Amino acid sequence: MAVNNRKVAVVGCGFVGSSSAFALMQSGIFSEIVLIDVDQARAEGEAMDIGHGVPFAPSPCRVYAGDYADAADAAIIVVTAGAAQKPGETRLDLVNKNVGIFKSIIPQIKDSGFEGILLIVSNPVDVLTYTALKLSGLPEAHVIGSGTVLDSARLRYMLGQHLGVDARSVNAWVVGEHGDSELAIWSSANVSGVPLNDFCEMLGHHDHKATEARIAEEVKNSAYEIIQRKHATYYGIAMSVKQLCTTIMRDERAVMPISSLMVGEYGIDDVCLSMPTVVGRDGVVCRVPIPMNEDEKAELQSSAQALKDVISQVDFSL
Repeated sequence: MAVNNRKVAVVGCGFVGSSSAFALMQSGIFSEIVLIDVDQARAEGEAMDIGHGVPFAPSPCRVYAGDYADAADAAIIVVTAGAAQKPGETRLDLVNKNVGIFKSIIPQIKDSGFEGILLIVSNPVDVLTYTALKLSGLPEAHVIGSGTVLDSARLRYMLGQHLGVDARSVNAWVVGEHGDSELAIWSSANVSGVPLNDFCEMLGHHDHKATEARIAEEVKNSAYEIIQRKHATYYGIAMSVKQLCTTIMRDERAVMPISSLMVGEYGIDDVCLSMPTVVGRDGVVCRVPIPMNEDEKAELQSSAQALKDVISQVDFSL
């Protein structure tokens, strides 16, 4: 089936899915957005609400509720469906629950004949990206997760706040798992090419290790802090989805820390995690070997092993 380069589908119409669809409508990248949800009435309501804003969008866009057959010719399918972690529930409980949901969703996407880019946003995103890759039959480059795109944006934002500079001038990455074992790569962080520590000292900041530890912890705990206050996070990830879709559809070949299958880089394979990656119209173009010190390499290995330990306990059979 021919791919419609002006069409995107969003599976899951909760806070993240509907906010992502709203951001995509505003982007002007797509002229057709199909919303899919197990609750058809919810999908219809979100489509109506978002559609009513189209007269103020940069270009015409048809927003409607549909099913997997409607998504078959989409350029990108964004999957946000999944259960949220409940109090007292372990991380593995959540993994098994959402892998079960993906065993329902991904085969329907596969059966539709979809040949575009599959963008996984549901959590735990690295394990579910791996699940989607195993179940979809799509090429490795076409199955990507939102990974640490938002975590890296949070890091840049917080460093910008700390230094009093535009966050867009800060270059810094969060890599590994999108979760508790993620790590910030401080050794190559910079502000417009100036090493981060040099820039900090220029502004009178000298306690580097303590500041790095504090900011890294704040980045890691951002979602928990937001959920504690408003019960869900969705605007930041919606902007991340919009940026990812824009990068893909415009074939920008921008470097973004997406989650994708590692095939030996840094001695890591058969697991999906986030590393800076050149992203284009065909998904993964190549990974970028950013400089890391020995401690950071060891932390990345630990993060990969933490994910492998979870994956080893998951049943991927249909």
